[in-house]
Amino acid sequence: MTKPRWKKALFIGLPLALAISAGAGFLAWDYWNNPGYPVKVMKQATELQDRLLSFDSHITVPLSFGSHDHEADKDGSGQFDLVKANRGRLSGAALTVFGWPEMWNGPNAPHRPTEGFVEEARNQQEVRYKIISGIVRDFPNQAGIAYTPDDFRRLHGEGKFAIFISMLNAYPLGNDLSKLDLWAGRGMRMFGFSYIGNNSWADSSRPLPFFNDSPDALDGLSEIGKQAVQRLNDLGVIIDVSQMSTKALEQVAELSRTPLVASHSAPRAAVDIPRNLSDKELQLIKNSGGVVQVVAFSQYLKPLTQGTQDKLNALRARFDLPPLPNLAMALMPGDPIITAWSEQKLGQYASGLYAILEEEPKATLKDFGDAIDYTVRKIGIDHVGIASDFNDGGGIKGWENVGEIRNVTAELLQRGYSEADIAKLWGGNFMRVWDQVQKAAKPALASRQEVARP
Repeated sequence: MTKPRWKKALFIGLPLALAISAGAGFLAWDYWNNPGYPVKVMKQATELQDRLLSFDSHITVPLSFGSHDHEADKDGSGQFDLVKANRGRLSGAALTVFGWPEMWNGPNAPHRPTEGFVEEARNQQEVRYKIISGIVRDFPNQAGIAYTPDDFRRLHGEGKFAIFISMLNAYPLGNDLSKLDLWAGRGMRMFGFSYIGNNSWADSSRPLPFFNDSPDALDGLSEIGKQAVQRLNDLGVIIDVSQMSTKALEQVAELSRTPLVASHSAPRAAVDIPRNLSDKELQLIKNSGGVVQVVAFSQYLKPLTQGTQDKLNALRARFDLPPLPNLAMALMPGDPIITAWSEQKLGQYASGLYAILEEEPKATLKDFGDAIDYTVRKIGIDHVGIASDFNDGGGIKGWENVGEIRNVTAELLQRGYSEADIAKLWGGNFMRVWDQVQKAAKPALASRQEVARP
């Protein structure tokens, strides 16, 4: 029996229309969301991202997360939420339990350290931990905490976002080594000693004169810092060497019996600042069996333009500072003379400095790809990974939030990386290190981590 013409038209036309619509949708997505890659490359990147186990090793949880426009299940204005993670097909990320002195907050900020700074930093840690626990509690069908690499792989297979809990900055821990056991028991699986400013455990790559810091004040690690290396090894917690001074990193590499990770760092060859890793530091991490997670932080990927440097030098002249001696002084108030400044003067200078830096054109995916290429050439594809540093300054043109990670994959494909190598960069190498670190833990200590899961 012959179908009526209208049914035949519907039978043929509807699938055709849907196919055209789907193609148009892909083209529209391609046009608006990728910075100029061929459609064929974007299609391959999209298909690959759907299959990959992908991991971003450093995302800061804002203290405002969960409030209006920052909900976990809403596509808000922030750089991370579950909606964007699903759109980008990001399997999971290290969400950071982070605490730092509240020098910039409150009336008449900035403030020099007070006795209340440590307590406030601890409060920040608790708030962020509760936020992370709340994501899993409120959205159990969308997210879970990965306490082991097998947990991560299982959650990925279930289509859930895998949360890996990391901690940055030993400052809130004071001089209490037992707090490492406490936080490992609560699910912390990576620990970074340093942030801006030295603490009592380790020297930072960015000492802060306003806190009376000086470079290499501890000559690397303090005694408790050295003890912490062994303790973290015993607990099966990855040691994160990002933001450490060179001496501190060298000492960790000498003391640790497990592979190291730089969770959010770039090569110093891209921008010559102490915050970035020298070739020697890259090699130390490789020699440990570890991974350098190259970070998409604009000012670490390309030097400041001459126009921006000229504006900064004009600002410095108004504050009786000499012309920029190096790029490190361009990115933060780091001149030693700042030790003697009043809080008001530092606030005025810092406000002007960061306003100028905000106007600097962002790095691109090409700059990011160049940094990955360099690191791979120096230490090999098995020792390199990817990080965003979202919600704490990270983000480049083309990768502004977790929903755009396919653009990174497209850049790697465009450069000739194989799908197998891209899988290593997007999480395979990190998972290998995590496996090794957990296997090296002392069983009695590692088993105690099971008791305090949220």
